[in-house]
Amino acid sequence: MSTTLTRGAALAALLTGLSGPALADAERLEADLRALFAETPGELTIGEVSDSLLGGSTTAEDLVFVGDNGDRLRLARYTVEGDYERPDEVVMEGLRLEARDDEPGVITAERLVVGEPSRPLLALHDLPLDGEFAAAELSIDGLTMSRETPRTRVEGGKEVFLGTATGRLAIEHLYATELSRQAIGSLEMTGIRGSGERLEDIGDGHFSLAAISLAGLSGLDREQEERSLERLELSDLSIEAERLVATLERLRLDGDMTDGAGGMWLEALELDLARMIELAPEDQQTQLRMASNVLTGGSGRLTVDAAFDGEWETVGPKSLLTGESQITAGDAFRWTIDTELPVRLPEGVEPSTYLAEMDSLEDVTLLGGEIETTLTELGLFGRMPAVMAASRGVSEADFLAQARTQAKGFGTMLGAEFGAILDGVVDMMEGKASELVIHLSLPAETGMDKLADDPLLLPSKLSMRVETR
Repeated sequence: MSTTLTRGAALAALLTGLSGPALADAERLEADLRALFAETPGELTIGEVSDSLLGGSTTAEDLVFVGDNGDRLRLARYTVEGDYERPDEVVMEGLRLEARDDEPGVITAERLVVGEPSRPLLALHDLPLDGEFAAAELSIDGLTMSRETPRTRVEGGKEVFLGTATGRLAIEHLYATELSRQAIGSLEMTGIRGSGERLEDIGDGHFSLAAISLAGLSGLDREQEERSLERLELSDLSIEAERLVATLERLRLDGDMTDGAGGMWLEALELDLARMIELAPEDQQTQLRMASNVLTGGSGRLTVDAAFDGEWETVGPKSLLTGESQITAGDAFRWTIDTELPVRLPEGVEPSTYLAEMDSLEDVTLLGGEIETTLTELGLFGRMPAVMAASRGVSEADFLAQARTQAKGFGTMLGAEFGAILDGVVDMMEGKASELVIHLSLPAETGMDKLADDPLLLPSKLSMRVETR
């Protein structure tokens, strides 16, 4: 059967149909589809609607909805598998959704399968957020999205239209479990490609990502800062844009601190500085090339690895926060930070819950603690004198002498410890040292909120020891 129905007629047909004692699944599916669009101004067309020969599945074909605002939905096939009231799965094939509002866009999918959905009908015109809809799993093949965003700027107090910026995203395969409006149990996507114009901070560009997975995403119905994520991992990211050309082998994030540990790990982030300099404005290229030579020794490529490990444990009325962080920048430098902070938590909180959700130290009281940070020379400081001396038109010896004098001057103004830090940097530039170590002993019974409000209070409260190796 092939039918065309306006909104009012669709609603009337639905109400009439529901008054009967029982409806075949095909009739129910058609009635439900028409009810779904009844309150949206526009016209719905449905082709053939039928039950399978042996039962167990119901299919609507060639569904088209054209909204009065120009929005258009096309769906080649919509199938409900299993019992209609409690489906095993819902399958959509040949999906195309076109939006014609202030920011036009298109979403297409070759095949979308929803496992064990909470109802047989999905709000097709409101994907992917669909009220209180829930499902055991979701898989999508051949998903593409594009969007046009107007670009404007204010000139003489008036907003001037500059054209549109188009963004595109394609995902070969998506698989998710335990879906609701509030949370996603797990999500995996593979074969991701995208492009955009006027991307924030990096300009026009494109990217590809082999795979990304996450687990334990909750709080989707809350504000951004109230959401939580247990785990995230992505691999083989490549970006080429006007202000960033880079590849990343792997990124891992463990955001679940309920087990007493978490962290973030960055593996083989490679910045193509030479290519980025080529894309930069010509009047900036000389300065950028100089900085690149200092960082990379002339190779034009900088590889960064980083690890941030954190742990916590409760010891009687106290809690102990420990951390190990390390950033290695190719043949430039390595920076490590080790922390051990005993703290007292606010009264009445459960330590494991509080520490797992804590995003700052402002509400805790320091009970002392130690921080040690080490800066290791891997080539950066040895290259600095030649480049800096050339930029100032002096000899390397003169530049180093000036740097030593400035270090002593800052030491006089800011204190001997700060002077020792700057002296240590000059020692590394001269090749007299390969490491600069700073050890801090923190004050006991100090609220972190007070230190945050008055950071100048910190130097008078802590003990600092500086050494070079």
